[in-house]
Amino acid sequence: MRRAFRLFSLAGLFATVVGSTALAQDAGRQSVVDDRGIAVEVPAHPQRIAAISYLATDVAFALGIKPVATTYMMAGRDPDFLLGLTKDIKQIGQRAKPNLELLSDAKPDLIVAIRRYTVGNAEQLQKIAPYLAYNMELLSESYEEVAELAKILGKPERGEQLNADFKQHLRDFSAKAPKDVHPRFVIMWGGDTPFAFHTENTAASIVAALGGDNIAGPMPQGGRFGIDLSLETLLEKDPQVIFVMDGGPDRPHENNPIWQQLSAVRDGRVHYVGDQWAETNGPIAREIVLREAAHYLYPDTFPAVDVRAEAARLVPADLRK
Repeated sequence: MRRAFRLFSLAGLFATVVGSTALAQDAGRQSVVDDRGIAVEVPAHPQRIAAISYLATDVAFALGIKPVATTYMMAGRDPDFLLGLTKDIKQIGQRAKPNLELLSDAKPDLIVAIRRYTVGNAEQLQKIAPYLAYNMELLSESYEEVAELAKILGKPERGEQLNADFKQHLRDFSAKAPKDVHPRFVIMWGGDTPFAFHTENTAASIVAALGGDNIAGPMPQGGRFGIDLSLETLLEKDPQVIFVMDGGPDRPHENNPIWQQLSAVRDGRVHYVGDQWAETNGPIAREIVLREAAHYLYPDTFPAVDVRAEAARLVPADLRK
């Protein structure tokens, strides 16, 4: 485990200084080392979680907790993989540029954020509330992030169970997938020059575990989790299944004549996928991506997925009311 927890009880100090009322209000702190390598003192029992990126929202929902604030991928889009429940949570902007004034208004006691979009304003975030930054990029990190956040939120056993369940489901789906078929695939953001994800990326790892062959390949040593792939390169590698993160109606890649030459386009195997494919590290998102990926790779073997029905299996009924 690359991160460490330390729980400090303040009971003795508070009992001698200010009595039992203050003790009830502050039961202690815990120190958490995040992906910046920084030890952050957070409440022992945080009650008001703010999420910059959907990871903390996803984990909190699976634990039966509603955050007080969350960012979004696209304004006005409350994702099905979170049952649309984000509509009832304070919206604090797009994940790459959260509105710090709105965040402050939510009065969080803990901020859980995506690292690459928030390191630049870490000092401002830390002034609002204790701020933890996670990479939220790789499947290997997903297990640690889920376990750690569940522990921080007071439900470590549930976090471990969510991880164990997903690992078993991944084995089960992989065992059922056809063994002699390895569809070439790519997961990408669209654009004039698409951005594709290496196999270690969480969503790509899941598709690869099912037998897919990722044309973007593995991460280079010390490199990023993704790479720019020109449409010319896409045509050369010719993926049979394309997963496009849905960034809205503007799809410039479709206007390039090369796009129409791709096998996946000709065969109707381009899938514009939901936010769970971009925010896959949480326990709800990764379970849904697993089922969607299995169906899209092998539609004759795995059924189509009702995203909300699958999400409802993981979100406690009390939170869905």
